[in-house]
Amino acid sequence: MMTEFETQLLTAMMMIIMLGMGASLTFKDFRIAFRKPQGVLVGLLCQYAIMPALAYTLALMLGFPPGLALGLVLIGCMPGGTTSNIFTYFSKGVLALSILMTICSTLVAVAMVPILLAFYSGLLGLPAEYQIPPSDVLRVLVLLIVPTIIGIALRKWNPNAGATIELVGAILGVVVLLFVIGTWVPRNHMLLATTAGNVYFATIGLGLFGMALGFGLARLLRQDRLRSRTIALETGIQNGPLAVLIVLLTFEGALQQEVLLIPVLYSLFIVLSSTAVTVWFRRVSTREELARDGAKIKPTAPAAGRG
Repeated sequence: MMTEFETQLLTAMMMIIMLGMGASLTFKDFRIAFRKPQGVLVGLLCQYAIMPALAYTLALMLGFPPGLALGLVLIGCMPGGTTSNIFTYFSKGVLALSILMTICSTLVAVAMVPILLAFYSGLLGLPAEYQIPPSDVLRVLVLLIVPTIIGIALRKWNPNAGATIELVGAILGVVVLLFVIGTWVPRNHMLLATTAGNVYFATIGLGLFGMALGFGLARLLRQDRLRSRTIALETGIQNGPLAVLIVLLTFEGALQQEVLLIPVLYSLFIVLSSTAVTVWFRRVSTREELARDGAKIKPTAPAAGRG
């Protein structure tokens, strides 16, 4: 379990991250996005159709007990995480699309997360003690959406201050993941050593399968390869720290520890798997750039020989 101080610190850091994410955009960006909303809409479809269904399917196939099943479904229902923006940048993806998808999925989460969580918890037949009240989810989401809106307003009021907050938020996104891992893993190393292989398969597979399905659906819906890779990263990288925070504020004792296992493991392994996928995407993007540049250079006609 995490201490009360660690829970409060995690809450404060998450609010600063969302403030920074909001400061990365202006209201004009939303107006531009809504003129051509295909990319964001495809991303939302991937986020809230593919990921919850994938989490439910994995929990069902692997025969997880209620605590593990809830933890996995909770991760599947989460909006996109801010770390996806960092991975998108290094993969040479469409950063503006990634940021818009993260913010839009977070705003939509107020309605979608309680609905999806209740729906899939019902399908799994989870006992009453494993139910997460919608009010707990809404309380956390509203707590994060308010600083996001403030960040957008700050960017409009003072672009320099907004850029600074954006940088702090991006860096803190990585720090939060390290914080969750660094405070929980050392105290639970014995639990990790005895955790079944199918749990690791589910936590790693949720991210990787989600990226693959997100890319496939994006291509099916006629997004270009660059935008499809961006949507793939945004789909597979869920807001793990947000799931951790919801568990900490909802459950206590042994029940909290049981439900917390998969969100923490996901937060650990998504960094590793996303790094590998980002390296691959970057190489593919570089090859595509070189091919486009090569196609622009037309060979000159050979000089006519002298007779």
